[in-house]
Amino acid sequence: MSDKKKSYKERNGTTRVGDFLRSINFKDVAKVVGSVVTGDIKGAVNILTNSGDLSPQQLEIALKELEMDVIEMQEVTKRWESDMTSDSWLSKNIRPLSLAFLTLSLFIYIILDSSIKGFSIQDGWIDLLSSLLLVVYGGYFGARSVEKILVNKKQ
Repeated sequence: MSDKKKSYKERNGTTRVGDFLRSINFKDVAKVVGSVVTGDIKGAVNILTNSGDLSPQQLEIALKELEMDVIEMQEVTKRWESDMTSDSWLSKNIRPLSLAFLTLSLFIYIILDSSIKGFSIQDGWIDLLSSLLLVVYGGYFGARSVEKILVNKKQ
């Protein structure tokens, strides 16, 4: 997949608003990003607006970055909806299969690491697996939450 087709999160492993807030040392970055990834956009906005730690200019930039993240999640949802209209079994199930595979891999690594004395996994593989899991879980559940919120707003 070309870099143009990949989302900001797929290219960088983070959200735009999270990157901005980390750059200014905002204390509640994890809460904001957690809210964004789980689809609680109102919660993220509340954290930003009620923090008192951001200047008006920083708040404006953070809200614009948040808006960009939401738009991107909506586009990912559209892509997934397009996949679901396909006649291919694999295109309809690749995301849940990826989620299941990565979760199973993590579970197997945990069991092997805790039960076999000489077994160890290099840090690079652990970092890769944890990054993949964060992206897949965040994308799968976060985008689905955004989709449900949008459907509820339309009704």
